[in-house]
Amino acid sequence: MTVFGPVRSPVTDVSDDRSDGSFEERLEALRDHLEATAELPIDPRTNRWLGEAEAVARDATADDIDPETARKRVRQVQRLLSEADDPDHEDAVAHLEAARELCADVLSS
Repeated sequence: MTVFGPVRSPVTDVSDDRSDGSFEERLEALRDHLEATAELPIDPRTNRWLGEAEAVARDATADDIDPETARKRVRQVQRLLSEADDPDHEDAVAHLEAARELCADVLSS
């Protein structure tokens, strides 16, 4: 019997099987997409916004954060991402788009 693991995107190499998962899984996916941009060549201005969004998303996944507070953090991430310019790097664009979609998804649930 063949067992397959999570589906990974060839462009972003971040597991995308959590975007339809539980609240916590979607928060983790958001954090992971933003963390993945940290190692990519992105202009300093955009990188600053993404770094701040990453820190807030990481905070939203903390075990001691209740769902209401986590949603507040995601709203803050969404505002920070709205300030970030679209990066030139293809993988960074994919991560940023996924993060923006996850923010909207988390906030609409």
